[in-house]
Amino acid sequence: MTPSPNLTHGRHPERAVADMETVRTILDGERICHVAFVVDGWPYAVPTIHARDGDRVLIHGSTLSRMLGGLASGIPVCVTVTTVDGIVCARSAFNHSMNYRCAMVFGTATPIRDMEEKLAALRTIVEHVLPGRWAEVRPPKPTELRATEIVALPLNQVTAKVRDAGPIDTPADLKQRVWAGVLPVERGFAPPVMVPADVADLPLPPSVVALLGVKSR
Repeated sequence: MTPSPNLTHGRHPERAVADMETVRTILDGERICHVAFVVDGWPYAVPTIHARDGDRVLIHGSTLSRMLGGLASGIPVCVTVTTVDGIVCARSAFNHSMNYRCAMVFGTATPIRDMEEKLAALRTIVEHVLPGRWAEVRPPKPTELRATEIVALPLNQVTAKVRDAGPIDTPADLKQRVWAGVLPVERGFAPPVMVPADVADLPLPPSVVALLGVKSR
């Protein structure tokens, strides 16, 4: 029997979040997760694309992938998604920190083998990365679907942690005239690069226009 993960927070339990809506928001807010698992006695933590589909997380890759093969076989897995919101500058090096939101999903994944369900799952992943893109490109061929492994991890065992505060200094350090504060992290997308010459004259597709927030030329 697979042991249950320890979902309690030892350090800073006040940052723990049990609200599932917060967990879903964290999962939806990033395009990359880290998948942690053990194969042949060695731990691995692999970054990969994910997408949430209701109350499950979808992960895909090649059928030849060691990670996907392990997950499809039912080995225990931990999927972690983290968003960094700011650098917290304190008056001492020891008390520097970061504002962040992090969600961890534990369990065993189930492979999706039905071709129609696999196609729908792949569409969910593509749309998570770039909304609207699926309708602009060629859909996968049956051979491509057969070469793709997709697994679903249920959101049954989850935990989340959030830090959203300013610097926390000791009373002694508060007497120091040292600048302190939070540097918010802002992210965005730049204009496309490395566009193949044969399509350079085409207007930006709606999916890219929407992501950039610009007008199509």
